[in-house]
Amino acid sequence: MQLAYTVHARDMLAERAIPDEWVVRAVESPLRTESHDDGTTHYLSNVPERSGRILRVVVSAKASPPIVVTVFFDRRLRR
Repeated sequence: MQLAYTVHARDMLAERAIPDEWVVRAVESPLRTESHDDGTTHYLSNVPERSGRILRVVVSAKASPPIVVTVFFDRRLRR
């Protein structure tokens, strides 16, 4: 899947040691998606490589290709 990344998203990937592959996997095969009023879609996926922690990928789907706005492990959600 073709995704673009904001500078912030790239910084967060580096800071949090999250490979692009995990982002693509979350977007292609999410456990759950959430549509928000701001036009973003949140993709949630567990990451077995991080003990099943939940990765949240926020994407602006209005653009083509979709733009990853930010990515983080969601501490509010349990495995």
